[in-house]
Amino acid sequence: MKLIGRSTEKKYRIDFLFRPGLTLSAAECRKLVEEVRHVAATCFDPVPDYQLMRGTPEELNDKAVAVARRADGTLAGFCSCVLLPVEGVGDVLHLGLTCVHPDDRSAGLTHKLTRKVVVSYMVRHKPLGRKLWVSNCAAVLSSLGNVAQHFEAVYPAPMEDSRPWPEHFRIADAIDRLYRDKIFILDGATFDPETFVFRGSVRNTVFQKDRDDVQFHHRKPLLNDFYRDRMNFQDGDEVLQIGYTSALSPLKHTLKRLRKPREQRAAAPAQA
Repeated sequence: MKLIGRSTEKKYRIDFLFRPGLTLSAAECRKLVEEVRHVAATCFDPVPDYQLMRGTPEELNDKAVAVARRADGTLAGFCSCVLLPVEGVGDVLHLGLTCVHPDDRSAGLTHKLTRKVVVSYMVRHKPLGRKLWVSNCAAVLSSLGNVAQHFEAVYPAPMEDSRPWPEHFRIADAIDRLYRDKIFILDGATFDPETFVFRGSVRNTVFQKDRDDVQFHHRKPLLNDFYRDRMNFQDGDEVLQIGYTSALSPLKHTLKRLRKPREQRAAAPAQA
């Protein structure tokens, strides 16, 4: 199997596959789909008919994928992102679907797999300083919270500087009109451009979540409250997030973390 990028995370090997339908042999594609379906079956019942699980050339040709393998070579988890061409923006990386086998969920693979896809894609396709626009559509509060924290200019988000740019609207419109099937948004769903919520997008599907199921909550209550208040979970709503990252983003996040304690100290009342 031809691998675009490889790294080792302790007992796991994490590989990056770019557009596997165009770079792997037919036999390798069949094996990859079989492995992905096996892991997905430990997360969903039934396995949803979309993404890599379909196994069609179309669904293999537009993906950027990270796979985590155990020492024996078996698949422990995967992150499959979709490349969405948007006029006036370029390819948007939809953060897509991440599944980790129950036996491997204490290893932090969800974050490692997502980071592998984003970093590997940026290194190869985004020169220094160029923005990589990303999208995420979910009812999972932990997923929404992580995107809000780790990407820039995310909308919607509870951060003070969160506001929609023309790019946010352009990407959201393209997803609504062109890419519903790629993201598993039901045909009958309606997009609310005021809240960036797809109303009824996963009603009665395996992706619909319970508002109070804590296993899907973020560790920060502020993030949970913000996104929970935008959705009607019983109707199967999902929030669409748009943001970007670049090679400079890690430095910006580091400076922001360093600046915050200084600002807190400056705002603290003087001690008598």
